[in-house]
Amino acid sequence: MTIRFRTRLLRSFGLAAMLAAPTLAHAAATFGFDDVVAKAKALAAKPFQQPKPIPDFLANISYNDYRDIRFRVEDSLWKQSNTKFQVRLIHPGLYYKHSVTINVIDAQGVHEVQFSPQLFDYGHNKFADKIPPDLGFAGFKLTYPLKDKTADNQFIVFAGASYFRAVGRDEAWGLSARGLAVDTGLQSGEEFPFFKEFWLVRPAPDAGQMTVYALLDSKRVTGAYQFIIKPGETTVVDVKTTLFERADIKQLGIAPLTSMFFYGEDSPKPAGYWRPEVHDSDGLLVHAGTGEWLWRPLINPSQLLLSAFQLKNPLGFGLMQRDRHFYDYQDLEARYDIRPSAWVTPDGDWGDGQVMLVEIPSDKEVNDNIVAFWVPKNVPKLGEPLNFSYTIRWTSHTPQPAVIGQNTSTWIGAGDKPPLKRFVLEFNSAVLSSLPADAKVEGVVTVGDGGKLVEQHTEKNPITGGWRLSFEVNPPDKPLELRAFLKAGDKTLTETWSFLYAPPS
Repeated sequence: MTIRFRTRLLRSFGLAAMLAAPTLAHAAATFGFDDVVAKAKALAAKPFQQPKPIPDFLANISYNDYRDIRFRVEDSLWKQSNTKFQVRLIHPGLYYKHSVTINVIDAQGVHEVQFSPQLFDYGHNKFADKIPPDLGFAGFKLTYPLKDKTADNQFIVFAGASYFRAVGRDEAWGLSARGLAVDTGLQSGEEFPFFKEFWLVRPAPDAGQMTVYALLDSKRVTGAYQFIIKPGETTVVDVKTTLFERADIKQLGIAPLTSMFFYGEDSPKPAGYWRPEVHDSDGLLVHAGTGEWLWRPLINPSQLLLSAFQLKNPLGFGLMQRDRHFYDYQDLEARYDIRPSAWVTPDGDWGDGQVMLVEIPSDKEVNDNIVAFWVPKNVPKLGEPLNFSYTIRWTSHTPQPAVIGQNTSTWIGAGDKPPLKRFVLEFNSAVLSSLPADAKVEGVVTVGDGGKLVEQHTEKNPITGGWRLSFEVNPPDKPLELRAFLKAGDKTLTETWSFLYAPPS
């Protein structure tokens, strides 16, 4: 089969699937999640094999040269049909050191998408004739008419290890999700599982959602994944996974989210940086099974920080971008003000465990230095499956009810005299705005071991309508846990602000 015929064959698959749309559901049922689970189980019973690396000239390519390799959008899968979803393929190179297998499930069955250099424009690069004909793909992007009926808007990408990221209709690319996190943040070092094979279920022409299956592999774990993907103003991904351990894992991270926090309102700007804030996310939000909402503002620490929030049956957690005004960032290119939050909602009871937050020191805004995930307390024995289901929402909206007061700003400065530190917290909600200035609103502040609460004060903010809590603490020479919320009588008015103050190194 020649390369030219392969390219035409890809297009014919899309046309055939479109013509056979009425029987698509029956055909797709011939391969499904249970088949991927069987593959993951069989894979776990075999020794791990490293994936075949790509040629050195691609692995060592510069960033600008890699950017000059562009997929020809006219060759998008299903481009010649009237299906709303289309698939754009990603070339290996730079960060993507090995290829993955991509299959299509359509009315004719299961077909592997064949690689061809003719699917790509190599720009000014001179190595097009050196590309192996069986190189394969690094991943794929999905498009959907989010803006208007004639648009092909990219809204989700699967590429690199087990990473995938999405945006809603009016958002810019920001944080990512992963299939799995293994020993993330531990001194033993992190293991990066990767998706080695995908199956894309060809949707019907009028479908508003699409299903993708994936097979995960790594030295100590394999897994089967099902993604039901629903683009929109908020893009929703329903995830189902079955995992099999090859060897014991010290810390298994379920539903991991990865983001960037360089600096914000509660930290000084690094020398030479003029923008007020630079971050994809500014806090971790947790909804505990008890109903408590907990907010942890992110920091860029001077040394690795791991924070664990012990929970039973969490109702949700996520990395949120809460600052939504352009003037918070003043960045016309990055547009951090419209980058999405990602909110994870467990399906069913997850039992005992902890939401883990990993904050890694970073001196550049291009580094993803924030990770959050769920660590189950109990995992099955080797060879037995571990099952989880959850939903991820990429959104600009908060999952909290409007009556919950949110901590919208945190400022830290010097106290009245050394070594005291002053913390100023701003809380806002419709309920708080409705309270008069003489309402009996109190701050409840808890200081961790080694610290001492010296003074606190709560007052109405007549400008914003919210309420401001300020307090002074005498901190120890070690990281100090702080918690605070507002109440009126026995009624809790706000989420719980949780902060780890780390003294300057």
